[in-house]
Amino acid sequence: MTAPTAITGARIFDGLFWHDDQALLLDGGTITGILPESDLPSCTQTISADGQLLVPGFIDLQVNGGGGVMLNDRQDVDAIRTICAAHAQFGTTALLPTLITDTFEIRARTIAGGRQAKAEKVPGFLGLHLEGPHLSIARKGAHDPALIRPMDQADLDAMLDCAGAFDAIMVTVAPENTTAAQVSAMADAGIIVSLGHTDAGYKTVVEYAKAGAGTVTHLFNAMSPLGHREPGMVGGALDTGSLHAGIIADGFHVDPASMGVALRAKNGPGRIFIVTDAMSTIGSDLTSFLLNGREIFRKDGRLTLADGTLAGADIDMLSSVRFAHEKLALPLDEALRMASAYPADAAGVAARKGRLLPGLDADFVLLTKGLDMASTWIGGTRVFQA
Repeated sequence: MTAPTAITGARIFDGLFWHDDQALLLDGGTITGILPESDLPSCTQTISADGQLLVPGFIDLQVNGGGGVMLNDRQDVDAIRTICAAHAQFGTTALLPTLITDTFEIRARTIAGGRQAKAEKVPGFLGLHLEGPHLSIARKGAHDPALIRPMDQADLDAMLDCAGAFDAIMVTVAPENTTAAQVSAMADAGIIVSLGHTDAGYKTVVEYAKAGAGTVTHLFNAMSPLGHREPGMVGGALDTGSLHAGIIADGFHVDPASMGVALRAKNGPGRIFIVTDAMSTIGSDLTSFLLNGREIFRKDGRLTLADGTLAGADIDMLSSVRFAHEKLALPLDEALRMASAYPADAAGVAARKGRLLPGLDADFVLLTKGLDMASTWIGGTRVFQA
């Protein structure tokens, strides 16, 4: 039997409240509690984090790549391991490697690679996000229009076969190429159905939310905008309380003023949470890469096709938290919730992750007071040290 471990000396944010002069107590990979250092069991092994901030690990539900690897290029377990390790350097302790629109065969290999990653307990691997191919051509963004198509029975069967295989699995679809009945079938099986890359109007959004769609993919981007007579996809996402919505907080995909309006307007209980939509550039020195045979260029924090179309993001979760805190003037605790508690709620994993509460996974990040990285811990194990 191993002795419990305590992280001492840090200011702790548990996802709800800040704690000073307390210690985070771990038993293996699980959080036991937050308590005064004077109350720690005598056998406790202590690790000092004097002067640091101890916060819940970040959860990213949309990660296309990292460490020089794109999931669309490589779908094996080593690729997934590389992506997870790259993002752990920036505080992400759980993520959904994301496959954008591709062939049936590539999707099958992605699911197989994900199953292997689950079996091997790859640190940080939460499940998969399949973004497409059942999207709207009119709102394709950087997705290859030649690969976009309606969902058929084989597609639905492939998704239903994934039910229960991962801690979380998400699929982004557009009503233009997916029926409400298909959405209901996936949602009933426990699959997180996200609406995105769509020109759907407000009434359709409400209909699909009632059918079981639970989230919205990168709010504002690749969707019908908020209008004064037709609220569109954006209006539906903000007005429909059951919908959670991811947002890319890099200042390029969404103007800070629009982000602020959305945060103030969102009906609950669904929340807006941060996603990176990161590509292979994170944790690498790449200046360009290929996506479905098209070159993506990296410059000044932006990733674009040759015609200037944004193609994913070149930002990590810690930088996104800083952006929300500094550029949107959000309290630090709320910016942290957008990167941890809220995505945990949206992904249906709040019983295990997203907060530092007794019985939950010991996934946490140590930061300096200036919000720079110190270390990342997954399941009570330090996986990155700055």
